[in-house]
Amino acid sequence: MSYGIYIGKNHTSDGIAYLGGYGDEPSSHWLEILPRQSHDDGTKIRIGVTAAADMPGIMTKIPQAPETFRTIRTSYSYYKGVPAPLTNGGLNEYGVAVRDIWSTSRRELIDMTSKEQTGPNYSDLARMVIEQAKTAREGVELIGRMIAKYGYSTYGGNSHLIADPDEAWVVIESAGSQGLWAAERLGADSIRASRPGYIGVIPVDQPDHPDFLYAPNLLSFAIEQGWYDPVKDDSFNHNQVYGDSKFRWAGVAWIEEEMKSRAARPEKISIEDVMWAVRTSRLTGDTAGYGQVVPLHHPAHDELRLLWHTPIGAIAAPFVPVFMGNFSVPEEFRQHRYLTTGESSKFEDTRHSSTNDTSSLSDVPQSIESTRSAVASCKRLLYLISQHHEAFLPEVTEIWEAVEQRLLSEHQGIRRSAEILLDQGESSLATDLLTYYSNNELLKGLDLVEALAASLEARTRALHGIRASGEPLSAEQIW
Repeated sequence: MSYGIYIGKNHTSDGIAYLGGYGDEPSSHWLEILPRQSHDDGTKIRIGVTAAADMPGIMTKIPQAPETFRTIRTSYSYYKGVPAPLTNGGLNEYGVAVRDIWSTSRRELIDMTSKEQTGPNYSDLARMVIEQAKTAREGVELIGRMIAKYGYSTYGGNSHLIADPDEAWVVIESAGSQGLWAAERLGADSIRASRPGYIGVIPVDQPDHPDFLYAPNLLSFAIEQGWYDPVKDDSFNHNQVYGDSKFRWAGVAWIEEEMKSRAARPEKISIEDVMWAVRTSRLTGDTAGYGQVVPLHHPAHDELRLLWHTPIGAIAAPFVPVFMGNFSVPEEFRQHRYLTTGESSKFEDTRHSSTNDTSSLSDVPQSIESTRSAVASCKRLLYLISQHHEAFLPEVTEIWEAVEQRLLSEHQGIRRSAEILLDQGESSLATDLLTYYSNNELLKGLDLVEALAASLEARTRALHGIRASGEPLSAEQIW
């Protein structure tokens, strides 16, 4: 399902907007930094879903963009049979950030979805936006063009939160194989959470309204199906016409109201508040595959853009800054076999493979698998916390917040040092500095995760014992 939250810049203490959230998938996750790339004429990419997907379709190939931008993103290996590797988005060198969030379509649309659906899936769209869009609005328009030209491969409806330093857009892509989509603009005064993504009333009587974009047939198709009557109905409510009619789910309503309350304080909303909104145990648990918080602003150099990252849900890991200028991530944070789909039948040697059949050979390099898996280590800590969360969760959260306070203060000096180097044309020295800092802090965070896990395990064994079975425990969650 995933989760995203956007905070407009008029609500923040530092005057910049934020986009935060997490991916909500069960499989392996890994951090990636992909460089800007040029592509030859005739280069194609595969999009869509296969016949084995939960809602089947046909994979197709379409032209790759001539150039794709530098991005930071988290990828993962499985969701509802959609071909891997998958991504819910991330951040690009122009400051466009994307979060993909589930948004179910009404039952009739799901039922009328073609079994031979074609076109980009939710991950394809998220990847295209961060690789090709220089603004959030360009991302919306790109999604609209892709759906109009190639179709849309769905698992029942979806949405994207696309943001840049000036504005954000909620985009809903409907099931049904009808090319239906709609987008609502969010601005400096907005606070919006998605889980699922939603859009309410669209002023369809004002087709040039600056805050809405949508497919040409959005209104006409609803009228044809009898889901909207322009004479009898007071307004066109997108969620009622094309969605689940539930509008804001309980978790969305709770976090939006909580953040509005914080915005009303004299100090407004800080980045610590956004981190809290992604970490809070009322919304975050084992389903959270990672955490992200993106400050949305225009630094002096694109290399200084950053994404705050946790390798699983932020309950069990600290947020650490990863800069756009970083040229690598630690091996521990790359793809490992832990929870990677299909790896349970593969090996890290070639005894069972041949030149004609390498299906038994692991897709993960042996050298990477020889290192620790940040995801596996953090998951272990999460499960130790969850069993006795009343005692363990407050103290672990206090530690993460202390680490983040240090990083929030310390990274400013690193950024300033890198900025001076970039001003002097010393880009290699600047990226060396940013990479060294981020990678060391990621590894220090992982060391702390493992130290805390060892401590909690020892205390659990001494005070409670290890339960042999039983229902999984966790803090109370709204969703």
